[in-house]
Amino acid sequence: MPELRLLVRIKETDIRGDLLVPFALASVKGIGRNLAEIICDAAGVPKDMRVGYLSDEQIEKLEHVIDNPKEYGLPDHIMNRQKDRVTGQYLILTGNDWIVTQKMDIDFHKNIRSYRGIRHMFGLRVRGQRTKTTGRKGQTVGVKKKKK
Repeated sequence: MPELRLLVRIKETDIRGDLLVPFALASVKGIGRNLAEIICDAAGVPKDMRVGYLSDEQIEKLEHVIDNPKEYGLPDHIMNRQKDRVTGQYLILTGNDWIVTQKMDIDFHKNIRSYRGIRHMFGLRVRGQRTKTTGRKGQTVGVKKKKK
């Protein structure tokens, strides 16, 4: 068995080598636990293996699956970028690409002054949650006791 590497770099993210492969992939920004397991299956990497024991070829295979999910038959509904506004493609975005794209989407909604954009501008809940009692920011509101 090869020696355990303490740090492994996958998709510009440093990952501890003692993690199991699905948990290690889930620590990459933009990849969740379910997607990580599907990526492992598509790449043919065992899920019960520590990421520090993976060979360079296996790591490259995992990155190739993340970059080209359609080649491996991954379904559209698990992608974190569905029907991209510019290209119309279904993608898996990771790391800074995911952060920048999310920021650009929020800015787009703010610029066109949509309902979602206005809620974002004022720092309110966007997805229809209650706001009467939860999500308060700033000073605590309470009952003031009378002085005796």
